[in-house]
Amino acid sequence: MLCNPRNLNFYLMLGADALCFAAALTISYLLRFDFNLSNAYGAQLIGLLKYDLPLKLGVFLLLGLYRGMWRYTSLVDFWKLTEAVVLASALFVALVAFRFGFTGFSRSVLAMDALLCLMFTAGVRLTIRTVYARTAAWNSARKRPQRPARRILVIGAGSLGERLVREISSTPQLNYEVVGFLDDDPAKRGRSLHDREVLGGVDDLARVAEDRGVEELCIAVSHASAAQMRRIVELCKASGLPQRILPATSELLEGRVALTLRPVDYLDLLGRSEAALDEAGIAATIRGRVVLVTGCGGSIGAELCRQVVRFRPARLVLVDVSEYNLYAIAGELSAELSFTDYSCVLGSVADLPLMRRVMAGHMPALVLHAAAYKHVPMLEENPWAAVTNNILGTRAAMQAAVESGVERFVLVSTDKAVRPTSVMGASKRVTERLMACFAGGATRFMAVRFGNVVGSSGSVVPLFRRQIERGGPVTVTHPEMTRYFMSISEACQLILQAGALSRRGRGGEIFVLDMGQPVRILDMARDLIRLSGKEPGVDVDIVFTGLRPGEKIFEELITEGEGVVRTEHEKIMVLGGTLGDDPADLACVLDRSLEELSAAAQAQDGEAIRALLTRLVPEYAQPENDRPGGTGGDR
Repeated sequence: MLCNPRNLNFYLMLGADALCFAAALTISYLLRFDFNLSNAYGAQLIGLLKYDLPLKLGVFLLLGLYRGMWRYTSLVDFWKLTEAVVLASALFVALVAFRFGFTGFSRSVLAMDALLCLMFTAGVRLTIRTVYARTAAWNSARKRPQRPARRILVIGAGSLGERLVREISSTPQLNYEVVGFLDDDPAKRGRSLHDREVLGGVDDLARVAEDRGVEELCIAVSHASAAQMRRIVELCKASGLPQRILPATSELLEGRVALTLRPVDYLDLLGRSEAALDEAGIAATIRGRVVLVTGCGGSIGAELCRQVVRFRPARLVLVDVSEYNLYAIAGELSAELSFTDYSCVLGSVADLPLMRRVMAGHMPALVLHAAAYKHVPMLEENPWAAVTNNILGTRAAMQAAVESGVERFVLVSTDKAVRPTSVMGASKRVTERLMACFAGGATRFMAVRFGNVVGSSGSVVPLFRRQIERGGPVTVTHPEMTRYFMSISEACQLILQAGALSRRGRGGEIFVLDMGQPVRILDMARDLIRLSGKEPGVDVDIVFTGLRPGEKIFEELITEGEGVVRTEHEKIMVLGGTLGDDPADLACVLDRSLEELSAAAQAQDGEAIRALLTRLVPEYAQPENDRPGGTGGDR
């Protein structure tokens, strides 16, 4: 940096700091001796300056204080400056003690010198920040649109609200004027944030909006339960004003959205707090290693690929039976995420020779097995497809993984596997039991159970939205049907987190994701209608169609006899006694039954398939035996 003659700002800052150091020591002497320096102390001051300036400038250089952009000086820079001043002053005092032994030196001068050094150097940086900020504000004011600014009221006087107001203030082209905040925290009432007052609680919304001439509402709440968020949205709707919401911090950091307002979405009403991930543990599993994802083009598989790429694997192997899905996710990875270290495999996981060749050729360290048929009524009509793809395909993937020495194999399971009432659920329960046959070797197997994923290809939310767009009716199977929901992104993050947790286990674990509070499908339909600006029963009708084959009214994630144990992650639990079956005995039973299942699937004999599934999964029952309990959902 010193050898760059074009870096004039650096030399200016170096000179300014040198003046600050000289002024600090000089003023310290003047203050100590009441501005009446004798010739002896004047000479002492000049003698010390030749040590003081090089020492302190050297410390500032070594600690990188001249690498920053001073127009953006922040609290972080202030603390770094404080550390540099303390270190430089301590070294200066040590030098004086070593060189002169403090003989004839005032200790109070050295103390005042440290304090004044900090004040002067911090003052210089703060002045630069202020000048640039004022200049930017003046330039922005000139660019402000001529039309009147749109008056908005921010709900939430926390970190998200602060960030929003700061962004609006620095970007006048947005043409917004924040009239104030609403927040339910009593401690914030009457206080101000960036010169905007907290005008009351959320219940005061209608009054404040009318008094202040509010034209738009902005929800900037980072932590709220489903009930709290639902209340906020309902009050916003009742006001008749347009409302938008600021994305969560996790969405901003991951680059999925920009710092901008968007319409309120159904996911906002779930009130799920952001998952805190052990990113170091996940990175240790993925970074620099080969990862294989089956069913990579599906809703879960594609999101798993996006999440895996964040941790920079050495290579990503994409496996899918759908040509279009495979093409779509490969194109997204290269075009949108700038990741090109992937290989595409077009084929079925049930093709054992193919899976053997792929795993032996790429030698993945981690397999994320998301390939499965999941549509419950569809598989009731075609049970042989569930056997071929879900059961035999999973066995082929597991067998190939063991033969190729894969370190970890994560099976994406479902709440339908708990006391299944459908062919789909029974097939997924069989895949969970398959882990016991392969567990105990070098490959560590684990399954992750969770419920409904909002926005997936099989989710009810896209269906409801299409029905609302057509003007209704919205079809609900049963007025009491409830499900547990989470976003695709959160589900996939927790799948990767569970894979990292399993490194500390013995293998064969079934992890269960905390799905939060249950949601009635009827309430969901009403909320989506209201979010579309319409009124249930007035603008859009809701009709009940009755349960479809294999459906439950209530879903579960655990069943009787499965003890739940908390893990070190707050949103992940593990079932106790997962490997209760003797692997040798279970392998014998499964091998014999799977051969019969394979023959029945080839013959497309639905009755034989259901009978064999009942033998393999004794708890497999019909929907009329359904009862509430546990946690779960529909995907």
